[in-house]
Amino acid sequence: MLRRIEMWLLDLAVAAVIALGLLITVTVVLRVTMNSGVPDTIVMVRELMVAAVLLPAAATTANRAHIVVEVISNKLPVPVQNALVVFGSVFGLIALAPLIYAGWREMTHTFASGAYFFGDLELPKWPGRVLFLLGIVVCWVRLLVLVVGDIARLRRGETLIENADGAGG
Repeated sequence: MLRRIEMWLLDLAVAAVIALGLLITVTVVLRVTMNSGVPDTIVMVRELMVAAVLLPAAATTANRAHIVVEVISNKLPVPVQNALVVFGSVFGLIALAPLIYAGWREMTHTFASGAYFFGDLELPKWPGRVLFLLGIVVCWVRLLVLVVGDIARLRRGETLIENADGAGG
């Protein structure tokens, strides 16, 4: 179920990137040809960027595809590397918790106040706040699942990292 949610969020992020490209293209073409533009383009781009960046976070986490620096850690013994993997995931859980709290507070405040962006279209603020919170929460849940699974694997005596010859994990 979590995998399907991650794929759905990834699809939404792809749609956001496509919408960003179309919106920017249309705005540039209108500016050059008609000295006009799409109203509230900056607001829409900013909100679409939230979706494009945060919605795929859970899928990225599930695939362990975050940017990592392994210059020093690859030289450490395998048990230490395994411990660093778990430590990094636990640290991620702790680091995302305040973002979830702040996202929740901002989203509920935005809903309660009916806040909107000042501009020609008076776009509501809540969609970006909901997307932010959704992306962070699903990423946190995926990270929690990985931590629990990684600890279980370590208790069974398995390794979490791949050796240079491709064995392991």
